[in-house]
This record gives sequence, C-alpha cells and structure tokens, in this order.
Amino acid sequence: MHPQEFQRAVLDWYQHQGRTNLPWQNPITPYRVWISEIMLQQTQVSTVIPYFERFMNSFPTIESLAEAHIDEVLHHWTGLGYYARARNLHKTAQIVAFEMNQQFPDTVEALAALPGIGRSTAGAIRSIGFRKPAAILDGNVKRVLARFAAIDGWPGKTAVHNQLWDIAERYNPEQHTQEYTQAMMDLGALVCSKKTPQCDACPIATGCKAFAEGRQSLYPGKKPKKALPVRETLFLLLRNARGDILLQKNPPTGLWGGLWVLPQIQQPSELDVTCESLGLRVKSKAPMQKQRHTFSHFHLDYQPLMVEVEECCNNINENTHLVWYNREKPLSLGMPAPIKALLTI
Repeated sequence: MHPQEFQRAVLDWYQHQGRTNLPWQNPITPYRVWISEIMLQQTQVSTVIPYFERFMNSFPTIESLAEAHIDEVLHHWTGLGYYARARNLHKTAQIVAFEMNQQFPDTVEALAALPGIGRSTAGAIRSIGFRKPAAILDGNVKRVLARFAAIDGWPGKTAVHNQLWDIAERYNPEQHTQEYTQAMMDLGALVCSKKTPQCDACPIATGCKAFAEGRQSLYPGKKPKKALPVRETLFLLLRNARGDILLQKNPPTGLWGGLWVLPQIQQPSELDVTCESLGLRVKSKAPMQKQRHTFSHFHLDYQPLMVEVEECCNNINENTHLVWYNREKPLSLGMPAPIKALLTI
C-alpha cells in the first residue's frame, strides 16, 4: 500500500468513524493539545477526560498554569500517576509564558527541547495544534504500524523503535495533518486494539502484513518479562488531639517528588525517635491492613500505622514542609493516590 493510498484510507475512515468530540478538540489549541497529550501518556482516554476538564477549568491558559503554585498543579494531578509529568508541565508553562511571550514554538525540535515533551508529543502539538506536518509514534500508533509492516521485536528496543519512526515519517501526509494524526491514534484505540483487533473494520487491512499472515497477536513484540522487586515501608498516620493527620512534603525530585505524603519508617522501633524529632509524643498506636502499590519498576508493600500523638512543641507549625491536614476541610495539596486513600479512612 503506497503512502498516498494509506493516507486516503485512514482519512476517509476518520471522517466517518473517528472521534471528534473529545474535550480537547473543542476548541483545538496548541495549549489544550499539549495538556491532553501529556495526560494521555500511560493513561486511557476515559480516565483522562474528567482530569482534563477540571484542569482546564482551573488553568484555562498557559499564563494561569505558569502562575499557579506547584502544589495546586499537583493537586489537580492526584490519581493520574507519573507525577514528573505534572512537574514538567509547570516548568514548560513558565518557560512558554515568561520567556516565549505565551506562544508555543511550532517546530518539533523546539517543542521537544521543552521539559517533558518528547518527539511524539512534539509531533502531536505541531500536527494537531498548528496543522503542520509532523509524525507521531504513541503506543496506539506503534501497534498499528508494527502490525501493518510486521515489524518484529519490542518497540522499546532502539532498532525496532527507529524502524517504526521511519514508517511513521514515510506515511505521514503534508496536508490534513490534524485529522490524520487523530485518525492514527483513534485507529489504534478503536480498531487495532491490543487483544481483539477488529480487522474487518480496518481501513488499511488490505495492506497489513500481520493480517495477511494471521499473526496480529505477535505484533508489536512484547517487553521481556522481569520480576519486579518488592520494597517495604510503614506509613505513619500521626493524628493529633484535633483529629488532624501530619503530612510532609517530599523533595521536588525522586519518587513522588514534590507531593505531600505520610511520614515513613522502615522498622516499628523507629517510631518513638521519629515522633520525638517532630516534637511529638506517642500516646497509642494501631496497625492497619497491609497494602501494595505497584510502580513501573517495583512493588511497594506498605503497612499503615495509626498513631495518636501529643504535640510537645511548635516544630510542625514552623516547618514549611510539614502540615496538619484537616480531613473535614482538606487543603488543595498534591498527593499520591495511596496516601489520599488512607486519609479517607
């Protein structure tokens, strides 16, 4: 199937079957495309929609996002995971708003130089937001092209990744870039799905090598399996006489960077010393049910420990990285989903 034939088939399919009423499509602007593309990394459309709508209500412009406090941005991101995305959003917003006169650059190279924007996201912003030609290669498009061209191997490998980029660039049109880019994402999401591709409804099935060979399930190649290591910790729900829970802010980088979390210890014997360092005295403690949270590279098994404490001094009120959290009047703080869930108990 020649590139022009491929493009016509994809665009014709999109005209009749594609998604045109997603929140970030009405209206389409580089800013809204950028926010949606970052949210959609590792996250399904159905999950992203309410987050996107809340985010736009609070930060309708690049300037409003740039001027917001990072805690407020992370609060709006709570539950989406991969929080570095939110920190990079804030950094990029400040660069574009304060150094670029609130105007996104319109080249892939300049866009990809901004924090958190890779080659594929830059291509989406340029092609959808600016209607200028640029290829993309998100997870859905990788699957479509890997099957179409029967590209062996896991796309995480450099050689396979480069092969897929070559195909994406070769088949990318010079016109109708906005529709084509959205069509390719929709094709992967709606038709060329991971487990049950609907090949009879696919506009490019006649040129698809995987379909011709009946080997759709083999493409793209799977990531080599690796057993995830397990880490263990104790989360301390330090509760004062008012019923408030102590939260502390993590450093800006690293795991759950910049988020508000519960204090942690590795051994129960560390409890008294930890509390003393915070100006607190342990009155009573009660272990809660152990739970597991899985990150991309390890499992975290955590034991929540409810600890009734007495305040012995004002250490906490004087520390900007510590706060008593009133669950009846919650603050707008960014926190990981497991921590937020524990605070509702």
